[in-house]
Amino acid sequence: MQILIYSYNYYPEPIGIAPLMTELAEGLVKRGHQVRVITGMPNYPQRRIYDEYQGKFYQTEERNGVIIQRCYLRIKSNPNLIDRLLLELSFVASSLPQALNGWRPDVILVTVPPLLVSLPASLLGGIYNCPVVLNVQDILPEAGIRVGLIKNKLMIRALESIEKFAYRTAHTISVIADGFVDNLVNKGVPNSKIACIPNWVNLNFISSEAPKNNSWRKAHNLDDKFVVLYSGNIALTQGLETVIKAASRLRHIPEIAFVIAGESKSLARLQQYCVSCGADNVLLLSLQPREKLPEMLAAADVGLVVQKSNVVSFNMPSKIPLLMASDRPIIGSVPATGTAAKAIRKSGGGVVVPPESPQALADAILKLYQNPDLATQLGHQGRKFAIENYAFEQALDSYEQLFTDVIAGENLQILPELSSK
Repeated sequence: MQILIYSYNYYPEPIGIAPLMTELAEGLVKRGHQVRVITGMPNYPQRRIYDEYQGKFYQTEERNGVIIQRCYLRIKSNPNLIDRLLLELSFVASSLPQALNGWRPDVILVTVPPLLVSLPASLLGGIYNCPVVLNVQDILPEAGIRVGLIKNKLMIRALESIEKFAYRTAHTISVIADGFVDNLVNKGVPNSKIACIPNWVNLNFISSEAPKNNSWRKAHNLDDKFVVLYSGNIALTQGLETVIKAASRLRHIPEIAFVIAGESKSLARLQQYCVSCGADNVLLLSLQPREKLPEMLAAADVGLVVQKSNVVSFNMPSKIPLLMASDRPIIGSVPATGTAAKAIRKSGGGVVVPPESPQALADAILKLYQNPDLATQLGHQGRKFAIENYAFEQALDSYEQLFTDVIAGENLQILPELSSK
């Protein structure tokens, strides 16, 4: 197959959808398919174009057999809502010529968000006379409305119209959790049009064999500590103030150390909050290079998943499969009825506590600190669940079969995976 992947984020960006789309593209190439990727100039999470790509409108390169066609982006380091919209529009405008500059695909996979990219993808599907598969990683604008990011009623109506257009024109919609299926069906999308393929983890990259007492732990003076780790986005949906308040409640136990790794620009605000709470047991680190991820996860005793109470129920953090694969227990400070909570409970690999409750989070951490056998048991169950549900080869099989089916015009055979377990 000749497969065109339309993804705003891609290698060398270290977190979010970029590593997943990179692994998918390269995995498909290893299976004999041709893959080209339309993407932006790398900028995430710093929200600044990487130095080696500065000043370039287009750039084409090849990596591990994948043709990568990069496009201009209008980037602002501290974007407001208009800046975010202009960023998406710049990608829409600059990416279309790149997508037309290459061989004709048999199928197009487009990742959402950003939502507006569904417009050129739909046009390309018509030009190339090939099916478009919409890969929905987050449901917009609903997610942005719930956390207060989008408030303008006119903009909300416009984005909702684009959302309906994207669902209507896509041949197939692939989603990452069964909560997404329910949401789309309630919006009138036929169940037969939806495939549920969870995001995956490379179980060879994140290995249960990695030692806890490693060079990463030593480099950050965490030897002999019970390490509680949060790594990833620091944004409106997380509410990491809850973690810092929980840390302040446990500072009387010097063996417990908290580590928060995220975007440098957000750390200054969290540092001030640590000082105001007296949480001197929190280590704030800039986002770690991806090659350090296995060591960092192995160095932890507990991995945190944190959401605010107003986060939409279907949101599924991509860090959950990673934490499960690391053989460490998860504490989810997340809405009880949400997709994240359901995944953690179903795995048996962690515990769920009410969101935005520092005391509940502190109590759960203390329980695992005092019960190492329980922590070990939860970690093993999470790893087992990751092997059974989130293995990369399993996801690659599913996408390969999905593309084969949509090209052939057959009905979908991929049912919601987690809901059937």
